[in-house]
Amino acid sequence: MNSIMAIPNSMIIKQAFIELQQINEKTLEYGLKLSDKDITAIIERRTEVLKGNGRVEFGGGIITKIISNFCDSPYILQHNYVEIIDDLIETFYYYKNETMEEISDEELISLMKEYFDNRCQGDIELLRYKYLDKIAHNIKYGVADYLDVDEDIERYEKGDEEE
Repeated sequence: MNSIMAIPNSMIIKQAFIELQQINEKTLEYGLKLSDKDITAIIERRTEVLKGNGRVEFGGGIITKIISNFCDSPYILQHNYVEIIDDLIETFYYYKNETMEEISDEELISLMKEYFDNRCQGDIELLRYKYLDKIAHNIKYGVADYLDVDEDIERYEKGDEEE
């Protein structure tokens, strides 16, 4: 039997639940709080996303990192908090795979936060399909400055002006 499978799922879920309850202490400062029902829903969603992306995680480490980094975003309010956290979790794991593990968890979360708050103004679709797709593309094709997401955009805009 695989040693990973030997760890009871209920222990992992309980640990993640406790970690997410504790993060409420930080997020209350920003008017954000997860109920026990919200926490359960987030953990269930994370489990689905992990399976869908062929990943394994113990505890709630990534969720708490995402929440800690995003809780001060002007685009996250109590009414959209759980939905955005779910979307960010899904986005994180998808792009961990797409960037072929070339960037750390912390760097990916930091990039997501920077683009989400600034260039995307809270638009998850824009974050995913414009910026993170470009970064993943650059990493896959060996672009030295993989964070240069504006090159094609600028070239496209200049091409439009010439027509």
